[in-house]
Amino acid sequence: MNVIILLSITGLATLFTGIYNARKIILPVVILGLLAAFALNALQWHAAMDAGTVSFYSGYVKSMMQFDDYAIVFTGLLILCSLFIFFLCDEYYKDEDHHIADIFALIIFTLIGGIMMTSYVHMAILFIGIETLSISLYILAGSKKLSLSSNEASLKYFLMGSFSTCFLLFGICLIYGTTGSFDIFVIKTYVINNASSLPLMFKAGLFLLSVGLLFKVSAAPFHFWTPDVYEGSPTLITTFMASVVKIAGFAALFRLFYICFGSIVPVWYYAIGFIAALTIIIGNFSALYQKSVKRMLAYSSIANAGYLLVGVLSLNEHASSAIFYYLAAYAFATITAFGILMVVSKESGNENYEAFHGLAKRNPIIAGVLVIAMLSLAGIPPLAGFFGKYYIFSNAIENNYIWIVVLALMNSLLGIIYYFKLIVAVFTPETESEERQRIPVKNSYSFALSIAAVIIILIGIFPNWIISLLS
Repeated sequence: MNVIILLSITGLATLFTGIYNARKIILPVVILGLLAAFALNALQWHAAMDAGTVSFYSGYVKSMMQFDDYAIVFTGLLILCSLFIFFLCDEYYKDEDHHIADIFALIIFTLIGGIMMTSYVHMAILFIGIETLSISLYILAGSKKLSLSSNEASLKYFLMGSFSTCFLLFGICLIYGTTGSFDIFVIKTYVINNASSLPLMFKAGLFLLSVGLLFKVSAAPFHFWTPDVYEGSPTLITTFMASVVKIAGFAALFRLFYICFGSIVPVWYYAIGFIAALTIIIGNFSALYQKSVKRMLAYSSIANAGYLLVGVLSLNEHASSAIFYYLAAYAFATITAFGILMVVSKESGNENYEAFHGLAKRNPIIAGVLVIAMLSLAGIPPLAGFFGKYYIFSNAIENNYIWIVVLALMNSLLGIIYYFKLIVAVFTPETESEERQRIPVKNSYSFALSIAAVIIILIGIFPNWIISLLS
């Protein structure tokens, strides 16, 4: 809870720096706030390990938020990814006339919503967290006010997001009507006691609640907004959506299914299994045919949501560790890829594969970093992406879900094709008509991207560093 309070103060302080037009100190204020929040979160993790859990708002109602080790490690990942994104912000907005204090503050408030989604015990907190995250993103998606595609992305995300919220609320209401509680542990007890005779209203509530959460993680067939919104939004905001928002969505989804519905897997197994398979297939096949790197990464995000849903199916004692590891590997690779896309698209004026021609010659550092990110997303050992898939698939095999592992492995081969297509573009020589000068990149920008690449390598070589956090 101290983390949420500190980040709220940081967001408000950021707004005041904008009011007084103190642009030079906006980024330092945000970075210091995030570092302090990360440190507080780490200290709280040690306290939670000693005391079991740290609960908040536990007066006449049972606790509404619970910072157990699960919530704390996911919160740490959210803050760390946000730090890397803010390091990219200064370069992205340096030549543009934006009210960056407002944008930075909205990103922080989105992060707060994500943290609430990792630590909820009461369904009201889950809803508040989702809406805090979503409303900020509706504005951020349209923050390029003079861009028609950005305005379209914002409107499309708002309309479809509002529609999905209706499903979420209706599902919560039906579950409350059946169990008489919004507390996920009370719901868990009800489910265990009535596993063989759950009423239809409860099952309908479970279905509608799942639809609302599956929309947030871009699972098929609730994914149609993703390519257009990712493409139309400012690339920095797309980076945030594809990493931080994805982490928060899966943290919330897994927490709900593991605690509340883990004892009735047969009730929802076929539905989630079908959605996972459909998501993997649509994401990979669609990514193959994209000419825009940004849209390719959007469909890649959908495919990765499918792999993570395989992890949600496998509710054994290792499932949370596997999902956390996969999300960490995916997030750092995605931030790196989008970070380099920002530089290349700004220099060339387009986001197609052709824009990356000759990148290895024009800037070897960011070219090498991009290759590492693509190899990790493709699942090439010994990088983090390989072990992310390994842990997810091995858990599924332990639960005898062989069919979906075979399907996922076959589709992973398709992923190698479109990721390597970008690697080939990086090393493809420019034609005379394309020939451009070296891409200038600030040292701080290159440093942030290089550190992200180093993290991808290190957690691939030493996966136990991450797995042990939730073991």
